[in-house]
Amino acid sequence: MTAFLEGFSPVVQALFGTLFTWGVTAAGALPVLFTKTFNRKLLDLMLGLAAGVMIAASFWSLLAPAIEMADGSWVPATIGFLAGGIVLRGIDRLLPHMHSWFGPTGQAEGLSTSWRRSILLVLAVTLHNFPEGLAVGVAFGAASLGIPGATLGGAMALALGIGLQNFPEGMAVAMPLRREGLSRGKSFWYGQLSGMVEPIAGVLGAWLVVAVRAALPYALAFAAGAMIFVVIEDLVPEGQLGGNAHLVTAGAMLGFAVMMTLDVALG
Repeated sequence: MTAFLEGFSPVVQALFGTLFTWGVTAAGALPVLFTKTFNRKLLDLMLGLAAGVMIAASFWSLLAPAIEMADGSWVPATIGFLAGGIVLRGIDRLLPHMHSWFGPTGQAEGLSTSWRRSILLVLAVTLHNFPEGLAVGVAFGAASLGIPGATLGGAMALALGIGLQNFPEGMAVAMPLRREGLSRGKSFWYGQLSGMVEPIAGVLGAWLVVAVRAALPYALAFAAGAMIFVVIEDLVPEGQLGGNAHLVTAGAMLGFAVMMTLDVALG
């Protein structure tokens, strides 16, 4: 696979990688075509897995290369990391969305709107997926520049890890929509739609770092900060709502170990 991708520009590589992650989101929504029920314990375990993958990816695939590219300086990594969290928080405050259908309130966040609950939930997961796609794109862009610490194998590992954690996100959108009375087809459509932003973000990220090489350490750290924001703000609290805290923790530990292994083995 590495040899195949080497024949393409980093923007096309990023497109391939994020089309894969979008496809896994669609795969996660696919079971809604056959059932409207799901095992909450399994979903919480997978949410924990997603959190662990994103935490590991934030360091191994993004922050560590950013620090190495800056000759060990902490400044670009710190600025970029905090900027990623601040920007996501700003979007979180403005964009109408609903993080959870499983909590006691299910209240919408962001600016007041009359949009349907289904649209709000899709927007929330779309907000999650943008930094993931951006991270994959930035990783492929960094690998193309031949900078130590950023390799094509590492970018592929990041795409694989992000893809794995996208599965529960597709399920977490599609299944509640089905239980709310939407048809199987519409529930699946909205579930996979939440991942459509990843190819857009991936192409944007790859193009940005190739066009403005000096911004690369900041871009890597920005993607890391945005993903850590999603983990702490959404994934971990959502997993805790079902009363399966130990499963969420186990999933996070497993996800971290898997992503770390993928990055070290392929990078």
